[in-house]
Amino acid sequence: MSTHRRTVRASADRVWAVLSDGWLYPLFVVGASRMRDVDAGWPAAGSRLHHSVGVWPALIDDTTSVVACDPPTVLRLRARAWPTGEADVTFRLEPRGEDTEVVIEEDAAVGLARMIPKPVRDPLLTWRNSETLRRLALLAERRAAPL
Repeated sequence: MSTHRRTVRASADRVWAVLSDGWLYPLFVVGASRMRDVDAGWPAAGSRLHHSVGVWPALIDDTTSVVACDPPTVLRLRARAWPTGEADVTFRLEPRGEDTEVVIEEDAAVGLARMIPKPVRDPLLTWRNSETLRRLALLAERRAAPL
């Protein structure tokens, strides 16, 4: 499991507002290119995001499902990107005064990506998730800024 942390200069509720708006995922999740649909119950357990991954014209349509949801602190996902496979992803929000420490944990669950040795896989996930958390922070901090 690859784990990465970032302090976000926004409340857990502000960060959760970004996570719970499925239409925003391509803005912060590295690799997500576009949203095709978001289930009405998102982010309730069992609901799905219908997204595309990759770069046009080589886009792959797939889904991400909610495994567990405990607002505003935990969101566990199963992200699909076949043919590479599926990943288990967990976002944890830990309030720190007016700020929030966001922890993302990710690892390949099934498929070709699972065959990549962990010492090779982890640095790639660390880079990807570092950028994902940077983008998430920018969105949440902007939402927290006065108009």
